[in-house]
Amino acid sequence: MKNLEHPDKFVNRHIGPRENQLEEMAKCCKVGSVDDLIEQTIPGQIRLSDELKIKPAVSEHTLIENLKKIASKNKVCKSYIGMGYHPVIMPSVIQRNILENPGWYTQYTPYQAEIAQGRLEALLIFQTVVSDLTAMEIANASLLDEGTAAAEAMLMFYSLRRGDKKDANVFFVSEECFPQTIDVLKTRAHPKGIELRIGNLEDVELSDDIFGILVQYPSGNGEIKDYSGLFKQADQKKIFKVVAADLLCLTLFKPPGEFDADAVVGSTQRFGVPMGFGGPHAAYFATKEAYKRSVPGRIIGISVDVQGNSAYRMALQTREQHIRREKATSNICTAQALLAIIAAMYAVYHGPAGLKAIAERIRRFACMLDLALKDFGFKQLNKNFFDTLFIETDEEKINEIRNEALERKINFRYAGKNKIGISINEATEVDDVSELIGLFAKVSGNIVNENIMQLLFERTKDGCRDFLQRASEYLTHEVFDSYHSETEMLRFLKKLENKDLSLAHSMTPLGSCTMKLNGTTEMLGISWSEFADIHPFASEEQTV
Repeated sequence: MKNLEHPDKFVNRHIGPRENQLEEMAKCCKVGSVDDLIEQTIPGQIRLSDELKIKPAVSEHTLIENLKKIASKNKVCKSYIGMGYHPVIMPSVIQRNILENPGWYTQYTPYQAEIAQGRLEALLIFQTVVSDLTAMEIANASLLDEGTAAAEAMLMFYSLRRGDKKDANVFFVSEECFPQTIDVLKTRAHPKGIELRIGNLEDVELSDDIFGILVQYPSGNGEIKDYSGLFKQADQKKIFKVVAADLLCLTLFKPPGEFDADAVVGSTQRFGVPMGFGGPHAAYFATKEAYKRSVPGRIIGISVDVQGNSAYRMALQTREQHIRREKATSNICTAQALLAIIAAMYAVYHGPAGLKAIAERIRRFACMLDLALKDFGFKQLNKNFFDTLFIETDEEKINEIRNEALERKINFRYAGKNKIGISINEATEVDDVSELIGLFAKVSGNIVNENIMQLLFERTKDGCRDFLQRASEYLTHEVFDSYHSETEMLRFLKKLENKDLSLAHSMTPLGSCTMKLNGTTEMLGISWSEFADIHPFASEEQTV
């Protein structure tokens, strides 16, 4: 039967020794086979006595067919859950030429700057996007996710306690932060002996034992809040202030750097990176110049080569991460480089005007929906908002809404028994807003005017309530105003790619440990909607 197997096997297509090479290596080791070598070198008491109970290998074609069957079990619904994860539109030129391009996804950590100039430039652009939008002085080249970034900020400021704050061990966290972030903070705080105090910002007493605070902007429920008063009180108590911020929101609203945040963290997922059932996504970490020696991860900078030309390099990593590890403030010495580059190029492709237009459209849709829901008699709790409405109603009405939404393959956030969160996103269209209005009209017994979308558009033409609007400029460097056509963008990406060494050119001269040697077939599924467009808080019935 073996003769009937397809001759094109995965093992023969990928780097690895062939049978004749194994025989030659065995002879050099003066053994009969690899099995003999293992027999002589690995003690018998720690080896398995039985064969591994794994199924026979399948062809790459069969693997993809099996993966499609698994993917089909996931139910892709329109997601308005929010909470840090949103449907996006990844530009095709970025998907094809970065995410699905081995010239980008097989590159190794840029320790050797001379073979990583393209990637280093792209990561410097990422840092510029983050520092500009947050209005902070410096930013690193990304972290693993928003929860990790928040935990790293907590640990960094814990290590920076001085004077009468040296013994303070409480980190106060707003209860309106995302639950997934709070969970990570709990995990990371415990080994350090940090007391995590989670509570309401309205009632918080900034006692002397608090060394830092974390707030969400907008809050986890979607409310835009002015933290300037709280931060002034914190300054008087020598308390570090951390803001977890929605980066797209900062194109419209006052950035945390302008109300004196000490660090700003968050996710760049909204910049063209699919939800992917929760990740991976590139987090960002921005702070003040004064804390640069304690920043986790790496910072890319510009230097000059021996000819005097500009050259990019990894300018700063805290040396304790590699050398004096017992003194380290962080064990993070990596970056979510591929996804950070996607986010950076999303900003380059759209430019400041394009990003602002995307954000304004999202907010306009949210304002239109807000008016419609209030007309229908619903209580919308957020006075100032960017993209998220938070609705309070009775439990019976919640169940009606849930059932009607599921019929239409729509996911909302259900908070407790009497509240619903609805977060508008980049992928939301006019017809989607109309569908949402129709849904709430039906469950509330209202009749929808056939011209309702035009009427709501007219009622919101002057925008939503003017609150904490951003006045400062951002993304003023020429790179953000140069590559707005697909052809221009394609050439820019290829120009950067050609400055790098990847597996598209040769074997990487350093060790590799992530996705560098994954077969192409193994990676095809990451851009399928059944995996990419699933929200991490979608119900179990919708996810495998």
